[in-house]
Amino acid sequence: MKKEVATEIVDLMVEFGDRLNQSVAMVQKDCSEDELVVYRRAAGKLMGTMLLDIMNPIFDEHPDLKSDRLE
Repeated sequence: MKKEVATEIVDLMVEFGDRLNQSVAMVQKDCSEDELVVYRRAAGKLMGTMLLDIMNPIFDEHPDLKSDRLE
């Protein structure tokens, strides 16, 4: 994958992760504990998939991108 494309994808994944974190905070503030547990688990699965299946393969090919965004 071209580095320019990889950079854009990683940027998007980081943005999506931030947005998911924001959504968990909203649920935590306005929903029941049971709803929060279910929602947080689902959001965590999405974030794990983004990291394992999208970002890590990019970092394997372009290791310098990891240090720019996740440290």
